[in-house]
Amino acid sequence: MKMILINELSELFFNQIENIERLSGNTLESYKRDIHKFIDFLSDKNILKIDEIKERHIRLFLMELNNSELSRTSISRHLSTLRKFFHFCIINDYIENSPIENISNPKYKRKLPETLLVDSYEEIFRFIDGKYEIKESKRVKVIFELLYGCALRVTELCMLDIGNIDMMKKSIRVLGKGSKTRIVPIGDKSILVIKDYIKEFNPTGRINPFLYDKKEERTNRQQIYHLVNKILSNVSDIKKKSPHILRHAAATHMLDRDADLIAIKELLGHENLSTTQIYTHVSIEKLKKSYKKAHPKS
Repeated sequence: MKMILINELSELFFNQIENIERLSGNTLESYKRDIHKFIDFLSDKNILKIDEIKERHIRLFLMELNNSELSRTSISRHLSTLRKFFHFCIINDYIENSPIENISNPKYKRKLPETLLVDSYEEIFRFIDGKYEIKESKRVKVIFELLYGCALRVTELCMLDIGNIDMMKKSIRVLGKGSKTRIVPIGDKSILVIKDYIKEFNPTGRINPFLYDKKEERTNRQQIYHLVNKILSNVSDIKKKSPHILRHAAATHMLDRDADLIAIKELLGHENLSTTQIYTHVSIEKLKKSYKKAHPKS
């Protein structure tokens, strides 16, 4: 059996998941953070080799994560990362048994995502018209229109190229999680917003990134987050003011209007239907609130 230090093994592991599984940059960074945190924990206990790791060490690591007030969701993610790492070690003959085999994820009740009302989304566009000059408002509007109208993730929006948009077929080719491509339809209202933006910012199609900054470099996630947070802070009282709220709103509003759950799953690019089903719970909670507020027997 091959003997190797944990930190050397981790680099081999990262190399595999980056080059073979072709994970997104964000997912890869998440794996790296989780593994490095575990390695730091082991180093404090003078554990340097993979065969020295026992089940009790992982349980102690979980206690440390719990004491640091990490959410159960985050702790579950750490465990999933470690499972993947130890599986890599087993199939490559670095260890015979996984020390994490008998450890279960913490049970947790999944939080329902916050969402916007349809009226709130309309208020966003009125706010943009009053806040920005005409040219800049077209850029801001297209960001919100793609995050809500096409239910894109922030990274998907940032990675969008001008050639990914097919006006004739009214569709966008999106590079999603795990480098998987999907086709997302564009509504007529979104088409108008996109055309306005392209006419103003890229009429010749010379600049490849669909969204770009003053240096003609691709707009990044932080720029999108800052913009969306600033605008949502002015038009909504929801607690979490991130771009992902617009994606949640799109899915919830489609479900409220009797869209097929499978169709929503494909639109959002979810791998499992269980991920999409969270929006059915959001709609049910909204129905309960409406019932309590309006029904005389509530």
